[in-house]
Amino acid sequence: MDYDRLIAPAAAAMRPSGIRKFFDLAAEMPECISLGVGEPDFKTPWAVREAGIESLEHGRTRYTSNAGLKELRAEIARYLDRRMGLKYDPAKEVLVTVGGSEAIDMCIRTLVQPGDEVIIPEPCFVCYEPITTLSGGVPVHVACRQEDEFRLRADALKAAITPRTKLLIMPFPNNPTGAVMERADLEAIAEVLRGTDIMVLSDEIYAELNYGLQNHVSIATLPGMAERTVVVNGFSKTYAMTGWRLGYACGPAPIIKIMTKIHQSAIMSAPTTSQYAAITALKDCDGEIERMRNEYNMRRRLVVKSFNDMGLSCFEPRGAFYAFPCIKSSGMTSEEFCTKLLEQKHVAIIPGNAFGASGEGYARVSYAYSVEHLMEALRRIREFLSENGK
Repeated sequence: MDYDRLIAPAAAAMRPSGIRKFFDLAAEMPECISLGVGEPDFKTPWAVREAGIESLEHGRTRYTSNAGLKELRAEIARYLDRRMGLKYDPAKEVLVTVGGSEAIDMCIRTLVQPGDEVIIPEPCFVCYEPITTLSGGVPVHVACRQEDEFRLRADALKAAITPRTKLLIMPFPNNPTGAVMERADLEAIAEVLRGTDIMVLSDEIYAELNYGLQNHVSIATLPGMAERTVVVNGFSKTYAMTGWRLGYACGPAPIIKIMTKIHQSAIMSAPTTSQYAAITALKDCDGEIERMRNEYNMRRRLVVKSFNDMGLSCFEPRGAFYAFPCIKSSGMTSEEFCTKLLEQKHVAIIPGNAFGASGEGYARVSYAYSVEHLMEALRRIREFLSENGK
């Protein structure tokens, strides 16, 4: 059996992840300090865990409806209205998924046909390109630059649009850069899209982790944009629920209907226990959001100042929990810098080019770790720079 031939298309789409390489290397070093994982270091709030336990004690272990528990979809709609000003019909415009990643997958598979172009601002989360390629779509990368605070600019978007453009992915607040798009930025993007048939996938998984003076703004709240936008969000980052594997997608009813049918065929339904727990998260844990965000904000300031003080220029991230320092002054590529740092000082960070070609010359550093953990890692990085003549 020629397995290489059989799996070639999928293998080509799933290019090796630089993130996984550094995870695996770090795991082999017991003394390694990792700043590589994009996962909250907080425990899931106790009230949420209790709700999950209670659901098990009551024997709520059957499948839910394909779209998710009716009560959860209603609570998602209330939460989005209350926190983001987004309005959705929970019966027709909300789908509960296995993490935000499945919601992204379902959206792209629903909208993208072979030959359709998908505009992907980068640096960005690594899943957009392979899912696009597996759907037969053509990824079109648009570089976001540090001088623009890694925001997508309307002129760059306009230049990338062709008659084959089907979808724009809006990954803000951004992983890996921490960039945000404010209302004026989004208005300019919306103006480019009005009058076209281009849809938007707005990945807002970090929406609650926003450290600017302005609250997060969803592009779906702008005039004429709700009808062309699918908003993806979830519980992993906001409520420290990564292992519960729960997300959701909201958007126009005809699109959510097809996404639900694909989800039904591929998954059936999201985890039942997680859904019951998530109801409590949405209803009772606004205070937990604020507590975790304040802690991240303190760490953010510490990390950014430290990198700038040691000579690695680092723009101020305004969202998520990542810093994206520029390492060009070291004279090394991103891969060389991160590999040598791991080998010499046993600190794991992720090379910027793992998030697209425009990430070359940078590295992603997660500050979803304790202050003690961060301080020791930063000390070792400072030593590394000194010992390598920088």
